[in-house]
Amino acid sequence: MARIVVDPITRIEGHLRIEAVVENGVITDAFSSGTMVRGIEKILLGRDPRDAWAFTERVCGVCTTVHALASVRTVEDALGISVPKNAELIRNLMFCAQYVQDHVVHFYHLHALDWVDIVQVLSADPKETSKIARSISRWPKSSPKYFADVQKRIKTFVDSGQLGIFANGYWGHPAYKLPPEVNLLAVAHYLEALEWQKEVVKIHAILGGKNPHPNYLVGGVPLSINTEEVNALNTERLNHINKLIGDAIVFVEQVYLPDLLAVAGFYKDWASIGGGLSNYLAYGDLPTASYNQPESFKLPRGAILDRNLSEVHEVNGRDQNEIREYITHSWYEYEGGNNKSLHPWEGETKFNFTGPNPPFEHLNVEEKYSWLKTPRWKDHAMEVGPLARMLVAYASGRTEVQDVVNDALGRLNVPVAALFSTLGRTAARGLETQLVAHWMKEFYDDLIANIKSGNTSTFNDSKWDPDTWPETAEGVGMTEAPRGALAHWIRIKDKKIENYQLVVPSTWNASPRDAKNQRSAYEQSLIGTPVNNEDQPLEIIRTIHSFDPCIACAVHLYDPDGKHIHQVQFNQRGL
Repeated sequence: MARIVVDPITRIEGHLRIEAVVENGVITDAFSSGTMVRGIEKILLGRDPRDAWAFTERVCGVCTTVHALASVRTVEDALGISVPKNAELIRNLMFCAQYVQDHVVHFYHLHALDWVDIVQVLSADPKETSKIARSISRWPKSSPKYFADVQKRIKTFVDSGQLGIFANGYWGHPAYKLPPEVNLLAVAHYLEALEWQKEVVKIHAILGGKNPHPNYLVGGVPLSINTEEVNALNTERLNHINKLIGDAIVFVEQVYLPDLLAVAGFYKDWASIGGGLSNYLAYGDLPTASYNQPESFKLPRGAILDRNLSEVHEVNGRDQNEIREYITHSWYEYEGGNNKSLHPWEGETKFNFTGPNPPFEHLNVEEKYSWLKTPRWKDHAMEVGPLARMLVAYASGRTEVQDVVNDALGRLNVPVAALFSTLGRTAARGLETQLVAHWMKEFYDDLIANIKSGNTSTFNDSKWDPDTWPETAEGVGMTEAPRGALAHWIRIKDKKIENYQLVVPSTWNASPRDAKNQRSAYEQSLIGTPVNNEDQPLEIIRTIHSFDPCIACAVHLYDPDGKHIHQVQFNQRGL
């Protein structure tokens, strides 16, 4: 028996430690530790609720727009504010742009190298790569000379001894199965995606003023519409958004999806590895009518238990018997006992770090071992993310989703059960990207139709004055970050934030065990995973990366030797 430690998990946002117990080449137990502490809830206490989005948005440099969206929605929910249709459409466009960019970046730059062997690129035949590329896509950059040039660039990296972004991989590992020519194809598109992704996020810069951390506004969006005004959303900017959306659809359908299916075809054995939990949760989003009408969402809300696709359970963020958080194995404490669970409106953020400072050999998994709390839905451990969203939509009878999922399963010649796996999780992200890219065009067309009809309203100021607010109010703002179900809960008292809690996607997936010793998604997904080489645990990285970990909804500071640097004390206003 061996205990493998991977710390930090790289190619993610934030800090994550995985410890896995391996017996006879198979993982029999696993532990996930978020090694950062989040203090944003402390910082928000006593502040104006209308400012919360600007703080919560900055808990992460990747999921910035969705945290802002959840924040403004929680305030709007608490105060009973509805937003104009144009504001919903603009929020949807920003949401979609985030998804398309984030999913492409994840596939190529955070996850592809778990399946693609860079070293094999050097032995590829560019002519054969060109033939493969042309057989699966109409993408114009597919000539033998193009791929020969890419191969030359990689050879220059290798010959220089400075692999840069391709350093420190497990190159040559027996778990890599792609032919050299497919490796070359994937690496070429890896480099192209680096250039493309910086273009699509210009939609955020146009609609939100900048990227990352675009601007939001309780009651709507901070953007006026005037087709003739230089400082507003005018004709020129609308036309540019339309072009960026068109380019995104082409890149997704002619580069990302063909590559995804080509790579997946060589790794069908991973359709039975990494399934983990059998429960899935999605809050849903992309309203076609109003956020207050979840039945209008393109991505539906719901929960699936025991992989039963014939039943979708309703989800209610306001029901205090549904979503609750444990801290049994987390470095926090609850007043009245650490084995109880709390609904976020009652949530407490009290630090209780009793573990060792890094570096250390192993986690003390019998006690507290993570900075992540442990959320549960009706006391069930739930997986969240693209797979959960696609399964809930599929089970809800959404034909758009069923069509793309069934088509992909048919191309790969695998059953629906293949979705419950590492490969299924990765494939679901790509299929979702295709759907969202086209939905983005639909929302754009709806916005144009509104503008042509003379409807240019983007803000509801009816309750902007705090004197119109009740003495106390509670709200919840729910959305779907690219990595999964995201919600913020707020309590307002005397016009200030009395309590604020975030339950983020990787809190659901990466959290430690709860009071009943139930594993969360990361830990459960590793059980039964084969490990070919304990010194090069590529298989662990593959499955964990399939969730697209993002632990940066937290901040923590320590030096490489694990020495204490500084302690920050927060007063009531977080200063």
